[in-house]
Amino acid sequence: MHVSFDPWSPAFVADPYPAYAALRAAGRVHWFEPTGQWLIPHHSDVSALLRDRRLGRTYLHRFSHEEFGRTPPSAAHEPFTTLNGQGLLDLEAPDHTRIRRLVSKAFTPRTVESLAPTVRRLAAELVDSFVAAGGGDLLAAVAEPLPVAVIAEMLGIPESDRGPLRPWSAAICGMFELNPSQETAEAAVRASEEFSGYLRELIARRRAEPGTDLISALIAAHDDGERLTEQEMVSTCVLLLNAGHEATVNTTVNGWWTLFRHPDRLAALRADHELLPTAVEELLRHDTPLQMFERWVLDDIEIAGTLIPRGSEVALLFGSANRDPERFADPDVLDLGRRDNPHVTFGAGIHYCLGAPLARIELQASFGELLRKAPEMRLLAEPEWHPGYVIRGLRELHVEV
Repeated sequence: MHVSFDPWSPAFVADPYPAYAALRAAGRVHWFEPTGQWLIPHHSDVSALLRDRRLGRTYLHRFSHEEFGRTPPSAAHEPFTTLNGQGLLDLEAPDHTRIRRLVSKAFTPRTVESLAPTVRRLAAELVDSFVAAGGGDLLAAVAEPLPVAVIAEMLGIPESDRGPLRPWSAAICGMFELNPSQETAEAAVRASEEFSGYLRELIARRRAEPGTDLISALIAAHDDGERLTEQEMVSTCVLLLNAGHEATVNTTVNGWWTLFRHPDRLAALRADHELLPTAVEELLRHDTPLQMFERWVLDDIEIAGTLIPRGSEVALLFGSANRDPERFADPDVLDLGRRDNPHVTFGAGIHYCLGAPLARIELQASFGELLRKAPEMRLLAEPEWHPGYVIRGLRELHVEV
């Protein structure tokens, strides 16, 4: 196991890419003792395993905790475990198939496309305020409020209720880091209870008075008599908020930080806004907001002659896969016009990100507004990274316009 892979080291979190290059050079699969996981660093393996049904986000559709050789989650974590366990991201067939089909009925391409004007309006308002203020923290002023507001609009959460959404989400997402602390778990449990309670009340109101929002559509969605349970609806709404903004926030600020460190590329983008669609894809690839996704091994698999037995956990290194020279020409080069760009940032297979089209609309809207209205925007101070590795982003990004 290569010593430079150290997800708790601030230096590694700030720049994991040299360690990934060393991992790829050293082989296709590596045992990592501190988390008891097999690390998978190559694009071809990550891409294949995302589609391999011998792996799953859960094992409980086939095995008990004991049969799978795993310790059940602490009873004290119950509200988080239930909330997380009933969401699309952590389910497998048949439940995943049923819920995804029902959610997809409410989350159609047409629904997403119809949101585009709202997204652009919100982005324009946020950037106008930011420019009027002469700049500030791009994360707090633009990157974070935009996706949270978009998801809240989609779900029909009144503006006056939106304050706790981001803190709840941040607390819950703390549990997706490696070996979370007791304190992190307690915060996640509290947030799970509060957020679930709020959503149950909102669902009850929408049952009585349906609107045009996604919660009303989830209540109405049915297929051959099948409907979503209340818990599945709550878990879906929480997942949409968490997944719907964590990656978008980090792609925005990490992306601008990348552009500031490549002034020639930033100048090219400012000179030609037509580059924006491929630029967004390249920023998603070049500095991946979600560095690692985990899967349980439900049936023995073999990678490069190494048997990975049932009951193991694999860590698919998205950030490494997206810089693999076997798949990308000059992977460390930021090429905003890159055409051949099959990055794995949104996943693949049955768990492919449902919100990918919406994320692309949001990113193009916020980058586009800033390019147009703040053409001289420049960095004021080198940013610091959050300690988290799995969901990797900056604490803030101070700029002036």
